[in-house]
Amino acid sequence: MQQDKPVDEFLPFTRPTIDEDTIQGVVDVLRSGWITSGPQVRRFEAMLSDFCGGRPVRALSSGTGALELGLQILGVGPGDEVITTPLTWVATANVIVRAGAKPVFVDVDPATRLIDLDRVEAAITDRTRAVVPVDLAGCPVDRDRLYTLARRRGLRVLEDAAQSFGTTWDGRRIGSFGDLVCFSFHANKNVTTAEGGCLVLNDEDEARRCELWRLQGVERLPGGEQEVTVPGAKLNMTDIAARIGIGQLAHVDEFTQRRRALAARYFARLDPDLPLDLPPRDDGRTNWHMFQIVLDPDRMNISRGEFLEALNVRGIGAGVHYPALHLFRLYRDMGYREGDFPHAERVGRGIVTLPLFPGMRDEDVDRVCDAVHDILRSESALRHR
Repeated sequence: MQQDKPVDEFLPFTRPTIDEDTIQGVVDVLRSGWITSGPQVRRFEAMLSDFCGGRPVRALSSGTGALELGLQILGVGPGDEVITTPLTWVATANVIVRAGAKPVFVDVDPATRLIDLDRVEAAITDRTRAVVPVDLAGCPVDRDRLYTLARRRGLRVLEDAAQSFGTTWDGRRIGSFGDLVCFSFHANKNVTTAEGGCLVLNDEDEARRCELWRLQGVERLPGGEQEVTVPGAKLNMTDIAARIGIGQLAHVDEFTQRRRALAARYFARLDPDLPLDLPPRDDGRTNWHMFQIVLDPDRMNISRGEFLEALNVRGIGAGVHYPALHLFRLYRDMGYREGDFPHAERVGRGIVTLPLFPGMRDEDVDRVCDAVHDILRSESALRHR
């Protein structure tokens, strides 16, 4: 589903691909008079359940909301500890703090940039309630090792799969197995509802609890009566958002294949001798939500900010996903310090997300690679040893 456009048009690091049928479907929803949670949400949830092997799925207003409700269903609260990675969007840890628990960070594997499962065991205490692994850029954490560890230590798992919709592990889709799984459908995700997310659950009891917590805890009783048994939130998805998601799901395999082709072209075109690390290579599992290089400041005379600005001048957008979050003030105030997680810090200092989305042409990848080469090979940028 490539789109023709002038070569000199600004190239963002991502852009959603939304077809005319989906646009018309949203118009139909708007004209129907039912725009909040209703028949489109139920249809979207049924499609998501099919995608996830028949497991119960409940749509929510964001992936962050899915993490919040996942922790609630697991019973995480004050005094508990939850293990996760410092190399992720800050929402992953923020929801743990808001639940009253302590986020316990474990450094990443420098090769995969994912939580180092070899280090998780040492972080477990008698207060550890759950592990929240993150599939950075859609690259899957080793599910076999993860769940072997969790079962052995009696821990629940809340998968932050916000970026890995369409990723597989040993031929099985992420979300079709495991414990609780959270997806995001934010505008920059492989499948979008503009804003939104969902929680994949284990059984109908968990699904019912999710329904209560996502909409004020209200239970509808016979005769029009109501009851409230839990202090629920307001995290329901609208029918407008769900209709976008329904249209997106029809193209998920197409989107994934195109992303994989674009990533392969990046690998073929980027010079490995440049002062950067390429992302971990893939064996066909990853959905290539993002293509991320890590700049090597020891071999450069320019900063990451100057590199991003040089790309921008050439009409190319790029992003930073993500700084090591334990260095934000909120987490420094909790006692975390620079040097605690050196691998995550190194990646966080140099990571750059290059453009990657289904509407890109092959020539767009070439344009990005040429720009990266020009910038990093220049005398002003390259540090000679």
